[in-house]
Amino acid sequence: MGRPAWAQGKAVDAAKVPDFVSAKAGKKRVIATVVKVDGIAWFDRMREGVKQFGADQGHDTWMVGPSQADAAAQVQLVESLIAQGVDAICIVPFSVEAVEPVLQKARNQGIVVISHEASNLQNMDYDIEAFDNHAYGAKLMEVLGKQTGGEGKYVATVGSLTSQSQNQWIDGAVAYQKEHFPKMQEVTRRIETYDDATTDYNKLKEVLTAYPDLKGILGAPMPTSAGAGRLISERNLQNKLFFSGTGLVSVAGEYLKNGAIDYIQFWDPAVAGYAMNILAVMALQKKAVGAGLDLGLNGYHDLKAPDPKSPNVLVGQGWVGVTKENMAQYNF
Repeated sequence: MGRPAWAQGKAVDAAKVPDFVSAKAGKKRVIATVVKVDGIAWFDRMREGVKQFGADQGHDTWMVGPSQADAAAQVQLVESLIAQGVDAICIVPFSVEAVEPVLQKARNQGIVVISHEASNLQNMDYDIEAFDNHAYGAKLMEVLGKQTGGEGKYVATVGSLTSQSQNQWIDGAVAYQKEHFPKMQEVTRRIETYDDATTDYNKLKEVLTAYPDLKGILGAPMPTSAGAGRLISERNLQNKLFFSGTGLVSVAGEYLKNGAIDYIQFWDPAVAGYAMNILAVMALQKKAVGAGLDLGLNGYHDLKAPDPKSPNVLVGQGWVGVTKENMAQYNF
């Protein structure tokens, strides 16, 4: 993948982005990015990519999201953007089902829709995924299984039971567990944490009370890394209770340092935000978009369209694994 963009002083290394994406090559576009929840580190980072895209390419771009992970609030934000008459909406849905009708309304009015973490969304022009979701989850379980010695009880968290990509990660993880670690056991249904670290902590504490011999936590949403790290630290469960999941160094770094958790996995949300905006401009320009497309961004140089039934769902290769040893490279 080369030297990370965030190690080069900018959120995104856009040196290889196609020239035709620039407003100078066409028309200045108004593009809004709508995220699951505003004010958390993950989407703060995505905002950097959205803002940089506007600055680099000359388009009017910004990001909004509800103050809490709430499907109805996200729908209201999209309604507002439709009323404003934006050219395109990039969206990371909290609930795919909830946003389908309002995105259909947007598209009926000629607004381009680009999604992320929503490969089953119907009312979009293109969906861009940073990686194959099942492979991402399988890697998380590969790490967790090695940590636990391939046995013991574990639990999985998701932001929402309707968060498509996160549930696909866990699907991939569970499939890998059943094949490679048959002595491991998922002890509860997936825990909804609403992308909130305090909720993660409290719900995991309840699970630990019910299952004091719990050995593994598999975290799909980024805040679980902080909630699990806090719980393991407070209970002195290092090397007894293990975590593998999505995280950011800025959120989970203290727990990587003190050994409460050993591994986090993620993709750079700034690059994902930039990628969505590139696709929005390409769709507005009616450029050819499909397998083999090079967006000029790390992890998005050779997009795949793995499902022939959904050729507008594009997949990159944009995730990394981070431990205490290499965390300094990824501290954005």
